[in-house]
Amino acid sequence: MPAPLTREQARAELNRRGISIAEFSRSHDLNPNLVSDLLNGRKKGLRGEAHRAAVLLGIKDGVIDDVEDFPPSAPSE
Repeated sequence: MPAPLTREQARAELNRRGISIAEFSRSHDLNPNLVSDLLNGRKKGLRGEAHRAAVLLGIKDGVIDDVEDFPPSAPSE
């Protein structure tokens, strides 16, 4: 698993792809202010939508699950 990106690397990757924060936010159903706060270090991305956004940006190693799937049920045999 690759190491998480720094905030600067994530911003540079958006720029390299020609994607604005607003466009990234719309495509992932995120609040653009939250994405901006993550990229500027004002939010840490610990829980909820901030966690989801940080994982999608690649600045945090994590899992995005549905709440209804937590805790994960044992695999059926």
